[in-house]
Amino acid sequence: MVWIIVLGFVFTECAFIVGLFLPGDSLLFAAGVVLAEHDGEVHAWALSAAAMVTAVVGNMVGYYIGHKAGHTIIARRGGRVLNLENLARARDFLDRRGFWAIVLARWIPWIRTLAPLIAGAAKMDHRRFLVATTIGGLAWVPTLVLLGYYGAGLLSHMPWLKAVALWGSIAFFVVGTLYGVLRYRQEMHKPPVEATITAGSVQD
Repeated sequence: MVWIIVLGFVFTECAFIVGLFLPGDSLLFAAGVVLAEHDGEVHAWALSAAAMVTAVVGNMVGYYIGHKAGHTIIARRGGRVLNLENLARARDFLDRRGFWAIVLARWIPWIRTLAPLIAGAAKMDHRRFLVATTIGGLAWVPTLVLLGYYGAGLLSHMPWLKAVALWGSIAFFVVGTLYGVLRYRQEMHKPPVEATITAGSVQD
């Protein structure tokens, strides 16, 4: 069950607009904590590897969606997060940082989802994007999963504190997901913005 939830959420966050509002960081950390309670070290490393591959595949899907559909997927919305201003900010981040922006974007929640779409719309070389998103995934996924796993292991001599970490992580993930779904519904019910931004070029 942990595997299904983690891989499903990671793919969605990395590939589709709805991922803007999913708590990916807390999910990976919580997964590590849960595995420390019920499974062994091998499972934590295996999930890290599988989730990393899923994150890369998700980003490539997002890239090709952006490449085909362009910036209009995002620009047509007018919410607090899905709006022209944030789209321009994310594009500017990519324009200035290029290759390393894709690597660093893994650690910035809403840019993590927008970066592949924008890179695709801006016609960033797909091989460079693949290398960059793979490096980013390698640094992002295992770090959070294993931090949760080994962090929970250090608390094994304090059962009450370990229980707090376990249920606190799960509660944070559940609340974050419910809040994300609510925010997404609010964003999708905003009236469309009658404006567009021309896709630029991402510097390597």
